[in-house]
Amino acid sequence: MSRNKRKNSRPAPAGRASPDRGAEVAADKPSTEYTIQQVSEMLSIPIQKLRRWDEQGVLVAGRTGGGHRRYSRELIDRLTGTGLSAGADRTNQEIATIRKSLAEKRRIIQLLLESENRYRDLVETSHDLIWTTDSQGRFTYLNAAANSIFGLAARDLIGRCFFDFEAGTSHISNRRFLATLRRNGEVQHYVTRLVTAKGEDRWIGINARVALDDGGAILAIRGTARDITEEQLSAQRIEHLALHDSLTDLPNRHSLQRRLEQALQSDGVGALLFLDIDHFKYINDNFGHRTGDQLIVGVGSVLRDVARTVDGELFRLGGDEFALHLPAALRKDAIDVAEQALDAVRRYRFQAAEDKVISSLAASAGIALYPFHGADVLALLSNVDIAMYQAKDLGRNRHVLFDQASDSLRSTHRRIHWAKKLRDALDDDRLVLFHQPVVRLRDRKPVHYEVLVRIRDESGGLILPGNFIELAESLGLIQEIDMRVVEKLLAYLRASGQANRKLRYFVNLSRVSISDQHWIRRFMTMLRDSGVNPNQLVFEITETAAMSEIDVTLTFIKRLKEMGCRFALDDFGAGFSSFYYLKRFDVDYLKIDGSFIRDLATDEGSRIFVRALNDVARGLDKQVIAEWVETPEVLNLLLGMGTQFGQGYLFQHPVPLERGTKLVTDGRAASAA
Repeated sequence: MSRNKRKNSRPAPAGRASPDRGAEVAADKPSTEYTIQQVSEMLSIPIQKLRRWDEQGVLVAGRTGGGHRRYSRELIDRLTGTGLSAGADRTNQEIATIRKSLAEKRRIIQLLLESENRYRDLVETSHDLIWTTDSQGRFTYLNAAANSIFGLAARDLIGRCFFDFEAGTSHISNRRFLATLRRNGEVQHYVTRLVTAKGEDRWIGINARVALDDGGAILAIRGTARDITEEQLSAQRIEHLALHDSLTDLPNRHSLQRRLEQALQSDGVGALLFLDIDHFKYINDNFGHRTGDQLIVGVGSVLRDVARTVDGELFRLGGDEFALHLPAALRKDAIDVAEQALDAVRRYRFQAAEDKVISSLAASAGIALYPFHGADVLALLSNVDIAMYQAKDLGRNRHVLFDQASDSLRSTHRRIHWAKKLRDALDDDRLVLFHQPVVRLRDRKPVHYEVLVRIRDESGGLILPGNFIELAESLGLIQEIDMRVVEKLLAYLRASGQANRKLRYFVNLSRVSISDQHWIRRFMTMLRDSGVNPNQLVFEITETAAMSEIDVTLTFIKRLKEMGCRFALDDFGAGFSSFYYLKRFDVDYLKIDGSFIRDLATDEGSRIFVRALNDVARGLDKQVIAEWVETPEVLNLLLGMGTQFGQGYLFQHPVPLERGTKLVTDGRAASAA
């Protein structure tokens, strides 16, 4: 046999072409890569596992133009130990090298196997969904958490995608998510809504990242997903509570203001009606507040039916007041709807007791048209409120359309009357300070006091602040009242020996005052010269006032806190905007609006809101004070929620400030927490 023939009779290596002239050329220049089939045979590892290792980055392969996997010859030869020089003598040293190489190969493969097992255990036992898809978003792998997310086993989801389960309203946002992912390569904390194979709604949060080939094309998408349904529904519930009345579940005053702002910004026309139940106080006084609440619910249902028939929007403003918004309505439309609403209330029969049916209900309504009777929300609300009270003044059980001319005369007389009354009270020093303890709930010990102002009238009676504060603001007298209240408190602290003690006094300040730079300068000078420790003073600003002028509020708080004063955000929840703003206001206390506390024992919505606020306050290191604590049942609920402080009739009614001296000096007030 010739020499050439013997050479050609040698068997070709596995996976290579039949021996021919091309093979001889290839033999002169060996390939630098192995196919996946060759690597599988050489390492005794299944092809499927090699593919998974490639996707997981354990043993990475390159790609041909057609997408086939190719492995580095140098790397695989190292793993198999076949990269030794051909034809080398089998010396003892070479044999030792081979053994060492084989041992290294076994060690590397064992490490790879251990790494894969560890990775698999972590992935498969994770509560979060861990997934991979191909470049088109079709699932190629999911862990066991897929069943709780989609309602299907992982194997039944291979080849499908997230969008197969999307809720109809999520279609557009999901496409934006995918476009953002392709553009940026990564998306964090994306929230979407799915419908499982069992028809159940799921809210999930997704983190995703793309895997690219050497050319920058997307090979796969990898990520995690978590079921956040409970958190999402809880957030929606809190937002709903902030924008709806807890008794009737109707949108509240804050919702109305938002809706009117939208309507006015769009330059539209429309009408706003205010309706107030006539003689509602009689029902509350004679049948009790629970019966009164039931009546409000019943009237709300009647008015809801009216609103539905005229494409209107019904709101409950509080107490016995409702509002009806009529987009695009003109004068005649608004008057017709007002008559329908009043007639519906008249025809309503309310079972007040077992043997008592109230069949003579009536209401008064005010009507204002926008933008004619108010080009901004405050003006519109003020004018429709005036029209409603005109209806009451004219005999009730009727509607009145706001009239600028008649209102001007009436309003002027009223303002002149109160301006003189308030000015005389200030000149005659007839402001009287009361106080009410803020107690530590766990032991019911007074730790702070809220200062409350009254006006003693000419006959010796007391006028409560609800009757004059808003008028004082509009008349420009509130700044003097605020200054006088704090001045009297400082004098009391010095005279009673309470100055420089740990006990703190809470004082309300008007948004008008803290917006007046001249007033602020006078106020800070008075505090500095008082000789009282500023740490004893806690100034309360209502949530609504704080949100109306955020920058002004932040500046005022910063300046006073630099002096050592403390701050409280009052009536929190009444004008709710967002928990987000709590981080911006550097306040020490949050006072929960009493309407939530009053209904705590009977209203699940109020309990959810108060519990959430306590959790948020703890996270922001702020202390919570519950107002209107009136029953032991409410007290126990607050303790269970972690509320630190409370005030209300359960502990003590407001009393003149001087009467509190003995209570404080007896040591019954604990030091501030």
